[in-house]
Amino acid sequence: MSERQLRARVTQEVAEVIATRRVGAYQHLTLVAPGVAELARPGQFVALAVGGETSGTLLRRSFSIHKVSPSGTYGGTVEIVVSAVGTGTRWIVDRAPHDTIDVVGPLGKAFPLPTEPVACVLVGGGYGSAPLFWLAGELRERGCHVEMVLGAASEDRLFGVVEARRSCDGVTVTTDDGSAGQQGWVSDPLPEIIERTKAGVVYGCGPMGMLESITRVAQAHGAVAQVAVEESMACGVGVCMTCVMPVVGSDGRTRMVRSCVEGPVFRGDRVRWDAFDGGHARVPDDAVGAPKVGGH
Repeated sequence: MSERQLRARVTQEVAEVIATRRVGAYQHLTLVAPGVAELARPGQFVALAVGGETSGTLLRRSFSIHKVSPSGTYGGTVEIVVSAVGTGTRWIVDRAPHDTIDVVGPLGKAFPLPTEPVACVLVGGGYGSAPLFWLAGELRERGCHVEMVLGAASEDRLFGVVEARRSCDGVTVTTDDGSAGQQGWVSDPLPEIIERTKAGVVYGCGPMGMLESITRVAQAHGAVAQVAVEESMACGVGVCMTCVMPVVGSDGRTRMVRSCVEGPVFRGDRVRWDAFDGGHARVPDDAVGAPKVGGH
């Protein structure tokens, strides 16, 4: 689908908050946004304005879509999960029922779905697991065997363990400190799960280091990784260029692409993980348009 076609499937709505609740370390919000709910697909995201009409906070905040309900008592709804880490996200989690938030979406490219039933492993880190539950439902409707691996630094940073056990064929939990499930990283149990299920696809959403590790495990065991990256997206529509990252194209050449438009979902083996340092991407020397020594 062309960029023009993608933009044609984006809407802006003033969404009413109809429910908000605390889930561990996170806030789960349900917004009435029928236009977004009708168009959205698993893996896409929304961009929310923060601070109200008189706010000096200009940049929107982007969140993966957890679930949608195209119809209901209040009309179509969109669910998101928010971690309050700064002024903007704290404003969002402080919204009460009947408050309104300006929403733009759905944005970005969705997770590609297999055309035939195949075993899939879904891997989420922290609240990065939010979009995977909707994806799991879509995969199971297609006859896929679905297992999920949920990881976090500690038990309170996990999201959706109970829901995963209701919606998946198997669930594995890991925490860095051992406070829940197995102690370790999500990549630790992944080889055994891929081999046991003969999984053809590994889907992931979470921190960049986690996505790199599950990509390497998937490659080593003959599976394709499809990862939703976590890059800072100041506009969400491809204008500001703050979320560019190096990705290898079908021609084998590396280009700096916008994760909000060309992504946020990429094939893991196309991402230039070697260019990331401390969560930030540099421009590889061999990238198209990269500065050359002695150039201008």
